[in-house]
Amino acid sequence: MSRSTVQPLTLDEADGPIRFGPFELDPDHFELRRDGQRVPIEPRTFDLIRFLAQNMGHTVTRDEIFSAVWPDRVVSDAALSSQIRSARRVLGDDGDSQQIIATVHGRGFRLRRQTAPPEAAGPDSDGRAAAARTGPPTLVVLPCTSLDDDGRGTVLAEGMTEDIIAALSRNRWLRVIPRSTAFALTGMGDEPAEIARTAGADYLVAGSVRRDGNRVRVAVQTLDARDMRCLWSETFDRDMTDIFELQDEIARLVSARVATELGITEQQRAARQARKNLGAWELYQLGSIEFYRFTPESNQRCQRLLRQAIHEDAGFGAPYARLAYAMILEMVYFDGEPNRARMDEALEFAREGVACDDQDANTLFALGRVRLARCEYELAIDALEDALRLNPCLALSHCGLGDSLAYEGRLDEAIDRFQAAIDLSPHDPFRWAFMSYRSLAHLFGQEFDEAAQWARRATQVPNAHFWAQANLVSALGHLGDCRAPEAVETLKRTRSDFSRNFARKRLFYLKDPAQLDIFIEGLRLAGVDE
Repeated sequence: MSRSTVQPLTLDEADGPIRFGPFELDPDHFELRRDGQRVPIEPRTFDLIRFLAQNMGHTVTRDEIFSAVWPDRVVSDAALSSQIRSARRVLGDDGDSQQIIATVHGRGFRLRRQTAPPEAAGPDSDGRAAAARTGPPTLVVLPCTSLDDDGRGTVLAEGMTEDIIAALSRNRWLRVIPRSTAFALTGMGDEPAEIARTAGADYLVAGSVRRDGNRVRVAVQTLDARDMRCLWSETFDRDMTDIFELQDEIARLVSARVATELGITEQQRAARQARKNLGAWELYQLGSIEFYRFTPESNQRCQRLLRQAIHEDAGFGAPYARLAYAMILEMVYFDGEPNRARMDEALEFAREGVACDDQDANTLFALGRVRLARCEYELAIDALEDALRLNPCLALSHCGLGDSLAYEGRLDEAIDRFQAAIDLSPHDPFRWAFMSYRSLAHLFGQEFDEAAQWARRATQVPNAHFWAQANLVSALGHLGDCRAPEAVETLKRTRSDFSRNFARKRLFYLKDPAQLDIFIEGLRLAGVDE
């Protein structure tokens, strides 16, 4: 049955609570309770669970769900997939076990009449109980506390909390508990671990504000809700000039750094999961681990895992985006042939990622990087500027935009973007690229001392690619530095076939012949073979 021919369905009028397993759904009060305790839930997810519960034991088609839950809107299959994931997460279910919400392939979904609680998790490799969750994590931001005796920091603390929640919510892969729910839970006076359990949160962010005259100190930490282990903490000392600028700046920094740390934590969690329990989210995380190794072999493993993630959940946009970028990096950094057919395939994956979620900055970032590799600089800049409008805290987008601006000759603007990326995420898995691409911008501007400095810093990052070393060789060659031969030897140990012709072939995305000439001439002066 097509969606255009399905008979319109509506949510039935409430006639008392609906019970299934440990859950009670109360349509009159718009509440979902588990063992008598209210479970935080978003309105659309509530409507979906309510519709499934009203048809408990029966399979409802996608079209019937569309008509009931989105009666006046035309939405994509990706939106339904996202809501099914949210419903399962709220109920403690997942797409692998399907103990509560079952997928009936080719037909629709069914809420089971008899629902067993999720199986207890066994210990993981480091001895702690492995989380039963599959899919993206949930985070709750606790209200910042003011440590001032006179209460002057209370207004700043409240504003700081709201801005951090807003900034973190721009990360589409991270479900952030709304401010009203977070404040209500905190007002109940429970301990943070209990608040996390009630909210169904995997991580907590807590902060404090302290004032001393015109100075402000904001301390923030991120905790793993399973064992209250501190994953990240940082203190920001600032002058109290403009309160809104202060809140904006710290919220941006907190969002960027929390997202980086939780991204790494999620990758580690996925790596500890039993392979039989892997869903699309875990496969995406495993692919990301391989992506950031920056080797030819890991790039191939990354692409295979991301294709598996897409197979598991065709409505999940992130794997499409990362796969598109991995394919481009294969052509730039590794041994993939930079041919048009491969470029077209990468572009299709990038576009599909955006189609799944055009409000996700990461998918637009990947589209921008594919456009750049295709020498479509203006389109690349457009996509990356859109990504930054969606999430100005995403360091990768600042770096990608800086790279695109550099190839357009807008070098000062490019360098500002690279610095923004470094400031936002100084421990980013891609930080070597922030520095390496910046060295190229200085090289194109014939600022060879700065180019050598940033390239050298890039080479010190453990997962740095050999192109950072190549940038250093070119800069030292222009400087006539006596260390150039040693730098060439180091480059040759990493990539024995590196030559000036190799560089020309791999720098296919440079449109300006003058920029390519500067790079190749530096290699020649350093002693790199033709």
